[in-house]
Amino acid sequence: MDFYKVSSVEEVKDTINSNFSLILEKELIDLKECNDRILYEDIASPLNIPGFKRSIVDGYAVKWKDVQGASESIPSMLDLKGEVTMGKMPSKALEFPGECMYIPTGGMLPQGADSVVMIEYTDKMDDTTILVNKPVSFGENVLDEDEDVELGETVLKAGTLLKPYSISMLSSLGIIKVPVVCKPKVGIISTGDEIVSPEEYPKPGQIRDINSYLLYSSVIEDGGEPIFYGVIKDDYDKLLETAKKALQECDIVLISGGSSVGKKDQTAKIIDVLGEPGILLHGISIKPGKPTIVGKVKNKPIFGLPGHPLSCAVVYRILVRYLLQRMMKFEEVEYPIPCKLSTNYHKAKGREEYLPVTIENIEGEYIAIPVLTKSAAISGFTKAWGYVKIDKNVEGILKDQKVYVYRFQR
Repeated sequence: MDFYKVSSVEEVKDTINSNFSLILEKELIDLKECNDRILYEDIASPLNIPGFKRSIVDGYAVKWKDVQGASESIPSMLDLKGEVTMGKMPSKALEFPGECMYIPTGGMLPQGADSVVMIEYTDKMDDTTILVNKPVSFGENVLDEDEDVELGETVLKAGTLLKPYSISMLSSLGIIKVPVVCKPKVGIISTGDEIVSPEEYPKPGQIRDINSYLLYSSVIEDGGEPIFYGVIKDDYDKLLETAKKALQECDIVLISGGSSVGKKDQTAKIIDVLGEPGILLHGISIKPGKPTIVGKVKNKPIFGLPGHPLSCAVVYRILVRYLLQRMMKFEEVEYPIPCKLSTNYHKAKGREEYLPVTIENIEGEYIAIPVLTKSAAISGFTKAWGYVKIDKNVEGILKDQKVYVYRFQR
């Protein structure tokens, strides 16, 4: 395949969509452990919630007709028949006109009552008489038995990213074992003679491993299970052996480094000999991240990611995360922040660019400030809040032009 016969980002996504239909299995996990997991299937409510008529205020349960016309000058006089105890069925019913019962917030409405008067609009004459100085309508301050959730209602859809509020819904339904998508296993391999582990002191010409830890933590953030296979020198046989092992054990394999066409760049050769069809595309029309490889071996995706940290971060964010979310049937909705660009910015036509920026609030307006750095520099995305996506057919952005800033991280 011709290197740098580049594909657009949309063409790459189309290639991913048409080549990979990976289906992850289901697992049941404890309710307390399901935060940030993806729901495997729709959840239908097995009951009504709250399941009984309850008061949403402190006050008095009444028949609404008994307090029509009530005012401060002419209050309605009601007979107090007792009080509702929280967590228990009312011991009495309102059997006759003019009766009421004290009820706390969340208490069960006694039989015969249809509304609740807030305690602020009442006065207690004595132990058996309540004065109501404001009318209520039918059902006022009452939550019906199925008003929150109805029996059979789909309360959470498959593909939902479970968070505290959705987890609390599951607890209200009594679901303590939650069906979630199994975490995709992502193999991570870094390659390069110049790469050493973080605990080593680099010699002249060497750098510490950055991309392995960038990718490892990114996979965790995106709901996957990363498996690190170490730093492999530019040794064809060793890299081939490691890639084979990763393909056997993982759903996706990421090889960081060696994706270009230098004498020691082995990633493309490795992917092509691992199995059919091998390399699907080599080269993407984006900046940074042009020398990216997407391959397919035994129906599994294998990516050759650029060795430069910023390039690696961008390609992971745009393509690998996209594939992971498709596998987990999760569709993330992003809400970028509209900003004005702080300066004129020029780019060459023909490549989609992802420009790192910081954001400042200046006199009530959000201003996006480019972080001008080379793709080999780690500081580019550690300083950046997010990025501006610039279309491949655009030559640049003018100062004060409106742009949309997407977060690098969640």
